[in-house]
Formats: sequence, structure tokens, C-alpha cells
Amino acid sequence: MRISVVNPPFMNGRFSRTSRSPAIVKSGTMYWPFWLAYLVGGLERAGHTVQFLDCPARGIRREDLSSVVGDFGPELLVMDTSTPSINSDLEVAEGLKMGLPGTRLVLVGTHVSALPIQVLARAPFADAVAVGEYDISLVRAASGEDLMKVPGLCVNTPDGGVLTGPPELVEDLDSLPFLADVYRRHLRPEDYFFAAARYPSVMTITSRGCPYKCSFCVWPQVLHPGGYRARSAGNVAAEFRLIAEYFPQAREIVVEDDTFSVDSSRVSQVASAIAAAGNRLPWTANTRANLSLEAMRTMKAAGCRMLIVGYESGSQEILNGVSKGTTVQQNLDFSTRARKAGLMVHGCFMVGNPGETRKTMEQTLSMAMKLRPDTAQFFPIMAYPGTRLYDQYQRQGMLRTTDYSQWLTPDGLHNCVVDLPGLPAEELVSFCNHARKKFYLRPSYIAAKVVQSLLHPLTEGKRNLKAFGTFRRHLFRGSR
Repeated sequence: MRISVVNPPFMNGRFSRTSRSPAIVKSGTMYWPFWLAYLVGGLERAGHTVQFLDCPARGIRREDLSSVVGDFGPELLVMDTSTPSINSDLEVAEGLKMGLPGTRLVLVGTHVSALPIQVLARAPFADAVAVGEYDISLVRAASGEDLMKVPGLCVNTPDGGVLTGPPELVEDLDSLPFLADVYRRHLRPEDYFFAAARYPSVMTITSRGCPYKCSFCVWPQVLHPGGYRARSAGNVAAEFRLIAEYFPQAREIVVEDDTFSVDSSRVSQVASAIAAAGNRLPWTANTRANLSLEAMRTMKAAGCRMLIVGYESGSQEILNGVSKGTTVQQNLDFSTRARKAGLMVHGCFMVGNPGETRKTMEQTLSMAMKLRPDTAQFFPIMAYPGTRLYDQYQRQGMLRTTDYSQWLTPDGLHNCVVDLPGLPAEELVSFCNHARKKFYLRPSYIAAKVVQSLLHPLTEGKRNLKAFGTFRRHLFRGSR
């Protein structure tokens, strides 16, 4: 079967749909479409011919997409979606379906997984939505099997969307195709950018799901709610080798798991396997604040350069309110351990969670200054359908609108539609702009980055220059 797998254009810009908070990101970040890539690998392994189009990354404009897909002539069209782009996504999908009336159309992604029946009511032209983890569901659908008999779908019928049951999960992640193989056939590292990593970087995934219960986190609740599963250490190390072999231009690997450090002992095993395989590329991974010093040192010895950690808030009350499962003191201790291990840190902070006040926001900014990560991001809360936080805010009447296009500004940047008691959405956005300026424009921070760039001009210097070149136009506007 001929199959088109499409990450559609949006705003004809570099819209990072695969990001946990999809947007045109101020830093210029563009995520690799790894969930779609896993599907493409599975379809190709099953013998299908696949056209894989990442339109935002490749600059394929909306007006050109119909001819690109039409010339390929797919029998099945799989299209990604996201919450803030959903209106446009459905328009694009309808246009493609009109040009290919005999082609079966299936929508995937977090938004349609959370609201499949609602989406299909708006999209009578679509044949189905794949709900949650869709690797196995869509390989079965591509085999010609009756959609009503394929678990994990919501099928469009004359009576509306009908759910076929929970998806069949991939229990053995080592059985999945290597992303590196799919990337080599279809994608280019130069089209992607992650501000905290050296450019160009390559993203991979070593686990699915997360055992922790953060109420705001969308992937574990919507795409992978079936529990935590991890690849073996040897399997991860083998893919690191392939990335280095296939992409000699790559300067870093980014491990984009929800939580790479669920288990410090597994982290040490993976890092040791990477080191034993002769890894030559620096790498970065998402971790929690409970990662042990021993695991950090093993990671460092294996080439790890940076840890990305969700500190979130400087208020213990706020952390408890979102079921983060960490403490302010753990955040501080984590920072100390990372310095001892010689690892840089990218800190993630957010405002607008339940119980937020002006005082707790200032506590978060104060903690960010005390932690002194190499880089930091400050986000107003983005509550997405399918998460407990979205449900909570909807029940409490704190969502300003369910017009999902309002989740972005007219420029495609992150917006906020949550009005807390005494803290309207505009103030949350304004505070993040204020915090960003306070953090990045400190004389001590600027001096440290200059020294870092001078000491490592071909690595950190190039990264700092590229990130600042994109980020600066946002840094100097929108102050509180």
C-alpha cells in the first residue's frame, strides 16, 4: 500500500507540533517528529511504501501540499494534529481528502486522542482517529483490516464516532524500528533545532510513559497512559552508534523521554552501554530532580553534556498541587549534584498552576536565580485537553475559552487562556516575559556566557550565537 504520513503546515512557519507545548517557539526550537517516525518505520517494515512529509521543518507550504501528496497518490493518509493548530489541521485534512476521495484518512496526535468523538463530529470527511499510541493500530489498519475490528481507533460512522477499544501497546520497545533508520531515509538534521543543544542535534526516545503523576503533562496522560516501558541499554547504545554513523554532521543527541531518569540504576546501565560502544557525540536528556550523583557521573563519563529538568515552581504548595512528587529542596540539591558531576542544566519553570499567586511566582523567579542553570525557560501554564489540569480548570471555570486557536498569539507563540483568582492570563504571560529578561540580562549571566563562548568557540560559542540570534527579538519586548 502507498501511504502518506504528514505533519501538516501551520501558519506557514516553523511550528513545532511534536513539542509538548506546540507553538512557533521563541528560541527557534523545532522538534523531530519522532512519534510519526516510529509509525513510518513500522509501516515500512510491514512492506508499505511511505511518503513522510514534515512540512513545518521542510518549509512545505499549505498551498503546495495537495500537489505533493496528490502526485504520490496514497491509498492511506495519516495526518498529525495538535491543540492550537486543530482548526487549520482539519481544514488541511479536508482539502487533501477532497483531492483524494478514495483515500482513507486517519488523524493522530494528542488533541484528537483526547477528543476523538468531538473531532470527528467536526470532520465527517475523516475515516477515523487513532487514539493514543498508534504504532500497532495503524499498521493493522494499513493491512486492510476492517477499521471497526482494529483496537485503538475511533471510527467515523453515520451515527458518529465509535470507539473500538483501547490501543494495543508496544510492550517490547526494543522491537520498534530505530528512529535513526527512519530519519536517514526521510529527514535532515539541519531542518531541526533544539536551543539547549549543539546544532544540528538529533532527537531519540528511550522510553514511553511515565510513572509520575504531574497533572499538566500531556504525553503520559494522552499518548502513553498505558504505563512506563523502557528500551534496553544495549538497544539505546546501538542507536547512538547509528546516529553517529548516519549523520556525521550531528553535534549532539537529545533524549526526549518524558523522564529518562525514572530509575537511576537504569540511567547508569544505559550510560555505561553508551560509553562501552565508543560513543563520540555529546548528549542531553530530560531528568527529574531525584537523579543520583552516581548516575550523573556515569552519564558524564558517557558523554552527557546537559540535563533538562522540570523544576516548575519555587513553591512547595504549587508542586504538591500538580502532583509533581518533588520538593524545592530536591531542586536545590539536584543543582549542586549536577555541578559536582560537571553537567550543565537547562531549567524549566512555569507559572499558572493551581494556587499560584504573585508571591509564588516571585518565589519561582528567585529559585531560578539561585539555581543558576545554564539556560532556562519560563512558560505560562498551557492546559491541554486530556490532562487532569485541563479538566480541573474547565470545572472551575478558569479556562477563558475553548477556542483552541487562542492557545497561541497571532504570531504563533505560546499564549495563555487560564484566568486564576486575581491573576488573569495576561499577567501570567507578562510575568514570564519579565522573568526571562531578569534571568538572561543579568551582568553575571552575560559574562559567564561570553567566557563559555570564548573557551569553546566551535561548540558552546556556536550554540549560544545561534540561540541568541533567534531569541533576542523576543527577549527585548513584552516586558512586565
